[in-house]
Amino acid sequence: MKMIKASTLPIMAALIIGMCPVVASAASADELDRDAKQALNTLYQHNPVAKKIAKQSRAILVFPKVIKAGLVFGGSYGEGVLLKNDQPANYYNSVSASWGLQAGAQSYGYVVFLMNDSSMNYLEKSKGWEVGVGPTVVVVNEGVAKNLSSSTLKDAAYAFIFDQQGLMASLSIEGTKISVINR
Repeated sequence: MKMIKASTLPIMAALIIGMCPVVASAASADELDRDAKQALNTLYQHNPVAKKIAKQSRAILVFPKVIKAGLVFGGSYGEGVLLKNDQPANYYNSVSASWGLQAGAQSYGYVVFLMNDSSMNYLEKSKGWEVGVGPTVVVVNEGVAKNLSSSTLKDAAYAFIFDQQGLMASLSIEGTKISVINR
């Protein structure tokens, strides 16, 4: 078996990501708004804790569909909308890159509930929010959700990952950069 040259790995990763046609077409503002509301309803149906957190949040950042693919080198991309008082306030993209032991492709959605003015200001004034830098984002899984109540919500932001489809060994939003896009 021949050894794959290191210079061919980025090309292979680009080919895998290129096989995801959804990434190639940017959604319109109306499509993002519709998809975001549908994604929130799906999340609320499957996770009632998310709906409780939403009632206390200052804003909600919704990425209805993120595509992730990789073969040693990988990446993900998705577009979303920031909702304030259930109305679209701005549009963002979510981008990440990674390398390591990985192979496959998947899609998923995620929602970030911004709980205070500090987290909202950071998102609006930064030139892109790198998750893991800046305000603390707690990724909520079933174990964390069971222990959350209105009196325990003390972090700046809470993220829920949902609607996972495809085959990829790991899923995380750590290291993701969220930036404003024009629609």
